Amino acid sequence: MEYRAVFKCISGCAGEYELEQAIYRCPVCGDLLEVVHNLDALRKQTADEWKKRFDDRYKRTEWPYGSAVWGKKEWVCPGVRDENIVSMDEGGTNLMWAEKFGNQLGMDELWIKMCGQSHTGSFKDLGMTVLVSVVRQMIADRKPVRAVACASTGDTSASLAAYAAAAEIPSIVILPRGKVSTAQLVQPLANGALVLSLDTDFDGCMAIVQRLSVEEGVYLANSMNSLRLEGQKTVGIEIVQQFDWSVPDVIIIPGGNLGNVSALGAGFDMMETLGLITKRPRIVVAQAAAANPLYLAYKNNWEFHPITAKPTLASAIQIGNPVSVKKAIRTLQKYNGIVEQASESERRPHGHVQLPAHRRGAGGADQATGAWPDCPSRARGGGLHRERAEVHGLQGGLSLGHALRRQHEAVEQAGGASQRLRRRAASGGPGEQG
Repeated sequence: MEYRAVFKCISGCAGEYELEQAIYRCPVCGDLLEVVHNLDALRKQTADEWKKRFDDRYKRTEWPYGSAVWGKKEWVCPGVRDENIVSMDEGGTNLMWAEKFGNQLGMDELWIKMCGQSHTGSFKDLGMTVLVSVVRQMIADRKPVRAVACASTGDTSASLAAYAAAAEIPSIVILPRGKVSTAQLVQPLANGALVLSLDTDFDGCMAIVQRLSVEEGVYLANSMNSLRLEGQKTVGIEIVQQFDWSVPDVIIIPGGNLGNVSALGAGFDMMETLGLITKRPRIVVAQAAAANPLYLAYKNNWEFHPITAKPTLASAIQIGNPVSVKKAIRTLQKYNGIVEQASESERRPHGHVQLPAHRRGAGGADQATGAWPDCPSRARGGGLHRERAEVHGLQGGLSLGHALRRQHEAVEQAGGASQRLRRRAASGGPGEQG
């Protein structure tokens, strides 16, 4: 019995679709699709045999299994031929014990998954390696793919451009003007992507790229394409593997377009179904209060309504109409989930970007650290206590550096203005009464 995976409708409509087919929504009801594996074939191996196989491959040099994504190839995308895999050693990132930060929050154990220690600086690489590998195979099999395209707030565009360049596939990225850090913008430009900066927000860019993907030959690379989520689900499997196949009590994750939430649940679903684990973690999603549609749905008995996201320093999660919201809500209901929010003032105590995690040596981008400055302690109102918690999604320093630079420039400008006022006051000029 062969390992096989296909697309199926998340709402249960009849029909299945090959992973090499350019399809993103159910043609019957219009809902999103998800990747479904042949579990009977996977059950031919015992749970202990899967653990041993994954441990034997972890961070080794045998192609393509050294990647922490492709080391779990049978669970991810078994139909991709090895010669078409586009990998940059993604995954295998540090799981850091944040002892002092955990003590500050009243947690017995707090661990931080440093997903930003990746080729382009974000966890998006976990999914992009899968998507671009499938596209490369489609092209090798003479499918009509001319380019891959995405809307992005920064990280997705950087990841897509890098992997597409490695595969020699043209890429198109659509960004909201003025809302992407310089470090994130440089990557797609340097990797030869066609970059379009538009006067709209992420939701507007997403609407445009969906229309663009209707054109034959333009393949959609956003997380509404479930191939991305197959790679991203491996982070949950890897966390359990790094804990010697034990499950943390709670996982905290930032929420923007929400594909990562359902991906996390999918990894735990497979481990439970195939007997590698016998318990589930509780999933907590943290959103910025300026872009909090999932939080509002959580407070309204999971009834979702899109919003217009307001500006936030957590620019990567400044999304008011997340495309994967239905999948995310389904996952949170299954995993006894909680959603919390953080205001801009909570994210910038005393007007600074620096957060408690930074002061404990765990620097990360705003969307990851800034969305949950006190999330664990506040979530106790929803039933969290002193469990072993793990924070997933801590990015690299790309957008963080941009935010810190803006902060210090503002401080310097304010300091310069203050000095000018004092000089004027001392000379009796304007401003002496201030």
